[in-house]
Amino acid sequence: MDLPINHFKRALQAGKPQIGLWSHLCSHISTEILGQCGLDWLVLDMEHSPNELDTILTQLQALKDSPTMPAVRPPWNDMVTFKRLLDLGAQTLIVPYVQNEEEARNAVAYTRYPPHGVRGFAGSPRASGYGRIKDYAKRCGDEICLLIQIETLEGLKHLEAIASIDGVDGIFIGPGDLSADMGYLGQPSHPEVVKVVEDGFKRILACGKAPGILVGGDALTQHYLDIGGLFVAVGADQNVLRDGVTQLAARFKA
Repeated sequence: MDLPINHFKRALQAGKPQIGLWSHLCSHISTEILGQCGLDWLVLDMEHSPNELDTILTQLQALKDSPTMPAVRPPWNDMVTFKRLLDLGAQTLIVPYVQNEEEARNAVAYTRYPPHGVRGFAGSPRASGYGRIKDYAKRCGDEICLLIQIETLEGLKHLEAIASIDGVDGIFIGPGDLSADMGYLGQPSHPEVVKVVEDGFKRILACGKAPGILVGGDALTQHYLDIGGLFVAVGADQNVLRDGVTQLAARFKA
């Protein structure tokens, strides 16, 4: 049994834009459906969704034979949570609310075994095929994709220092919290917020790393892709469900 290849990481390294979706529904059934919808990646969210380790596990299992690569957003930059998610088989993590270089270095260390980090060792976790991947511990770092989420003006001050860290594969700019920090709460598409994101993308690309974002609205989504966005989430499953069913009901109740 061989170590699974992280095709999402490979695509970012090749500069190939990846189109994704945010998943809040915490269901292996909806995840299995979404995995066959033509998406490149799917975020299984633990920060703002009621996902726990058991629901993440079933969703990873649902995506096992899917062309859509899972990315897990843990609730915080926490060593124990990372260890458990990686043991489950998560290969891509999006780390929320990173403010500085030290926090980003910690995130990298949490995903690597000693001497390169502090990840705790388990003999036969699911990630190693329950022990069938004999060289898992030596090779797993090659397939781990670490995305750092910057979502405040303070974090943006340290963008170059964060992006230059070996082991950081991409920088995700969180427009929701960024807009709030800028005084435009609930307005992630405000022109002033867009300007800051545009500048952030330029700086990320200049560091040789992949920029990413979650966007609502086709025009702004395309704009961020046009200026170099490499991993762009174009919506959220709960919103697609809400809007689709609302429109369906309205059509037949009119």
